[in-house]
Amino acid sequence: LFLDEIGDLPLSVQPKLLRFIQEREYERLGDHVTRKADVRLIAATNMDLEEAARNNRFREDLFYRLNVMQIEIPPIRERRDDIADMARRLLIFFGRSHHCAHQSFSDEALQALRRYSWPGNVRELRNVVERASILCKAETVGIEYLPEKLLFAEDRPKPGDIVSLDKLEELHIRRILASTKSLQEAADILGVDQATLWRRRKRYGI
Repeated sequence: LFLDEIGDLPLSVQPKLLRFIQEREYERLGDHVTRKADVRLIAATNMDLEEAARNNRFREDLFYRLNVMQIEIPPIRERRDDIADMARRLLIFFGRSHHCAHQSFSDEALQALRRYSWPGNVRELRNVVERASILCKAETVGIEYLPEKLLFAEDRPKPGDIVSLDKLEELHIRRILASTKSLQEAADILGVDQATLWRRRKRYGI
């Protein structure tokens, strides 16, 4: 039985969980029959439960019953070498779900994934990869299918940086193309005709 975000469990419910762990007994909602359970319990939290117990926000006895074997998993921003592999696996998973033959990300896209700080941890990575899977129909997902916050994360070039105008133009065109449904719509947003946009795409290999 996996209990996620155990630190958010209300204090009023915690005694019932403690009894369940100790006695392996429970009653279903609206049922007075006591039943037995044979489960292995795994609980997860991003909260410091020991501190919460000291501050009376989590039952101390429940904390010690749960804390038999503790496994700490660092956030992915501290495991940047794992990000590429996680992103590829998620991409293949979502590609199958959306009936697309996604295989990997471009080198530039992987660099952007590694550089980003991921405040939302794995859930945010999952959402970013699913978004890219929906937008991209090719085998390789390019940087243009990533959210703008990743494109300009940390050392990505941004307006005002010492970087060529060509590079800024390329990134901007890639973002517009990724967020529009047609070449004409992208051209209208960029304020150019389709022929000019086609030449820019050919120039930048988009």
